[in-house]
Amino acid sequence: MAEAGRAGGSPAVQVSVIVPVHNSECWLDECLKSVWEQDFKETMELSVFNDASKDGSAEIIEKWKSKLEDAGVPVIVGSNDSSQPRGVGFAKNQAVIQSSGTYLCFLDSDDVMMPQRVRLQHEAAIQHPNSIIGCQVRREPPESTERYTRWINNLTEEQLLTQVFTSHGPTVIMPTWFCSREWFFHVGKFDEGGKGVPEDLLFFYKHIQKGGEVFRVNHCLLLYRYHPQAATHSVLEETIWNHRVRFLEERVLSSWTSFTIWNAGKQGKKLYRSLSPANQKKVTAFCDVDEKKITKGFYTYEESEERPKPKIPICHFRAATPPFIICVKLDLTGGAFETNLNMLNLKEGRDYHHFN
Repeated sequence: MAEAGRAGGSPAVQVSVIVPVHNSECWLDECLKSVWEQDFKETMELSVFNDASKDGSAEIIEKWKSKLEDAGVPVIVGSNDSSQPRGVGFAKNQAVIQSSGTYLCFLDSDDVMMPQRVRLQHEAAIQHPNSIIGCQVRREPPESTERYTRWINNLTEEQLLTQVFTSHGPTVIMPTWFCSREWFFHVGKFDEGGKGVPEDLLFFYKHIQKGGEVFRVNHCLLLYRYHPQAATHSVLEETIWNHRVRFLEERVLSSWTSFTIWNAGKQGKKLYRSLSPANQKKVTAFCDVDEKKITKGFYTYEESEERPKPKIPICHFRAATPPFIICVKLDLTGGAFETNLNMLNLKEGRDYHHFN
């Protein structure tokens, strides 16, 4: 497939910018203009897949097709002309399949790239062949999802691999992804289940399972828009929760013989109830700072079929034994939780993992 761009003696395309489109006329002009403004000096193409748009997206694509081709950037346009969209996973896969670049640069139709994005991520991808390369982002509007944006931009190199279980999802966000075509097909394309499927999370998990690395270019290379129409909002929290629990069990809990859940409240108990029976048996305690919960002494798993019903002790975090699965939200307690955790001198990825 990578050979497709070499017919007729034309040089191999280095980078394909992959843009799935569905009713994106509000943002598409700015998005495609940012492709045109890239300062990348090697060969680049744009691959757009229009997934049953009913608005003016097709006209905007045509306008930029001629502008980009005049500037020496080939444009491939595919479309699903039926009345129903097939979903983001399908559209991204189609845009990849019809493209020919050695590297793939993913771009959502409502986002905007900084001019140096393709150049800097291409340099990083050459150095890190089995990686998904991300970058830092600027959120638009700026005050939306402040905690999430801080998390995206400030994870350390180690945390890009240790914090893969949190509710934030992939540690480099999908609209910033850049990887080799070869690696993309090694991982195996996006899930095409359509609306309600977290296709980026499932791809990211497969990538990790296959030994893939995660690397972030520490420059803000994307304007990342937040708005109610975003496809992200169509995925049920419960669906994501179940995928996360299974991934945690497979990647971490399978090699632990016992562990403590840090949070004796709602989230900690929910995690306990979601675990397989074998992993529930490994939970030696819940720990917390809340005296009321600690005074209770234990949590009884009322829904259990077992007799007597399992009772799990609740203790103060200082009296608890690692390793921990931490179900406390980060960056929410004015630093109190983080101070408590640092006090224990534990190593993330070995002595604890964040789940929330």
